[in-house]
Amino acid sequence: MNERKRTLLALPYLIWMTGFTIIPLALIFVFGLQDRSGAFTLENVLSIFERDHMKALILSLELSLLSTAICLVLAFPLALILREKKVGRGGFITFIFILPMWMNFLLRTLAWQTLLEKNGVINGVLRALNLPAIAIINTPAAIVLGMVYNFLPFMILPVYNTMCKIDDSLVEAARDLGASFWQTLTRVWIPLSVPGVVSGITMVFVPALTTFVISNILGGSKILLIGNVIETEFTKASNWNLGSGLSIIMMIFIFLSMAVLNHFDKSGEGTAF
Repeated sequence: MNERKRTLLALPYLIWMTGFTIIPLALIFVFGLQDRSGAFTLENVLSIFERDHMKALILSLELSLLSTAICLVLAFPLALILREKKVGRGGFITFIFILPMWMNFLLRTLAWQTLLEKNGVINGVLRALNLPAIAIINTPAAIVLGMVYNFLPFMILPVYNTMCKIDDSLVEAARDLGASFWQTLTRVWIPLSVPGVVSGITMVFVPALTTFVISNILGGSKILLIGNVIETEFTKASNWNLGSGLSIIMMIFIFLSMAVLNHFDKSGEGTAF
């Protein structure tokens, strides 16, 4: 295929990327580095150090890190079990993890609101069993639960994909040399799964850090994350400059995460499903 045909085939993608990625990002930087009069300023970016904004950012970091850690703790042994059971990539169990992603993100989150609310399904079952009701809705715990539920597949898939590429002979050699399960886990499985783990961490941490839908629904708009602050500036306060300035800070976190991913997963093995 000559160079001209390749360029023509890539043209729709270039148009899409330019119109829906490059231009919007450029506008974010333009608005974020200007005040309402159009003059250059760093005030919008530096506003992240204001008390309320910093509090929202720190809480977002805490909840997103906790959610990422929980996803990793759940995903790694599950991926290892699937790998040991020789479940193929097209297997039914793998399909089960992908299936919830076919449902709208908002509907999945609203379903958890129905389950967790004061008179919801879970508390109804607990009352029927004469057990004390739980008060988890509108708390950070509910937000973490929503994050883990929505983003867990993004941790499982890259970890499982990387484990599938580990040669069985390496594991068998470790066992032949007398390595215990824990020695095999720490010296074979974990080191060789690093690309998938790092990819999964990035794919969970970034959306968890920037989410505002989950905290709005499961937090009852009472718990403000940095995503909620940005969303409010754009939709309610109509302060696109401040919202863009805070978005620039969030993009810095994303770029740092991508830099870490590229450092540990230079071959891209962890991202190829």
